[in-house]
Amino acid sequence: MARAGHILATPATDSELQNPLKVIDEIGWLGKDIRGWRVLCLAAGGGRHGPLYCAAGATVTVVDLSPEMLKLDRQVAIERKMDIRLVEGDMCDLRSLQANQFDLVVQPVSTCYVARIAAVFREVARVLRIGGLYVSQHKQPINLQASLHPIEGNYVIERAAQTGTIAEAAVGPSRLREPGTQEVIHSLQSILGGICRAGFVIEDIAEPQHAKVDQPPGSFGHRCAFIPPYIRIKSRRVSKESDSSQSGSTGQTTAASRLWIGN
Repeated sequence: MARAGHILATPATDSELQNPLKVIDEIGWLGKDIRGWRVLCLAAGGGRHGPLYCAAGATVTVVDLSPEMLKLDRQVAIERKMDIRLVEGDMCDLRSLQANQFDLVVQPVSTCYVARIAAVFREVARVLRIGGLYVSQHKQPINLQASLHPIEGNYVIERAAQTGTIAEAAVGPSRLREPGTQEVIHSLQSILGGICRAGFVIEDIAEPQHAKVDQPPGSFGHRCAFIPPYIRIKSRRVSKESDSSQSGSTGQTTAASRLWIGN
């Protein structure tokens, strides 16, 4: 996807970097100024999130499993003379990062790629300070349960809502399923309840709007008019319940995570 210039691997544009806060916080959850914030962009390589938060004045760390996606962040950082910390690693295992070091963790859609979603939330809680924010976006369960294209004029529920069910893989380009990936359905109980159980309180929820009912049936916009694809969640860390050995030791770099400092 990174090599092919997929829409999810497209670096931030000049115009976006000129007014980054408007792009990253169109809802207004972060306030008017994040200068000096310590921000973790989790599973967010691709040259977009990290540079945008850096342009807004934050001290940024980007974690992603893909070295190709991180290469895009590195290229943008070099071109823009940005100081962005890049870490190749698994969202379920952040032991290379110290506890309580971030003011904000932002995570675009990515939890659909892991079976153990609770492990992600525990790790986020461990690296986030008390009072810090976790802004995450997830695929709605029904998005992964339903057919990609209309069947006899209607989108049809094809899979059970049970957490752990594997969604249908896309054949060819799709904004709703990433080709070549295995996506896992997570119930709202697993997503919302899992965040709360990890030591967060949910402050707000939004459903990003992509609906365009006048587009052709089966297109991204048309399907979004009937099935909201995503849920965006603003939560705040309020307890220390996740600061335990269950999340692993801290401050160590494992074979599964490599670290770059600066450009």
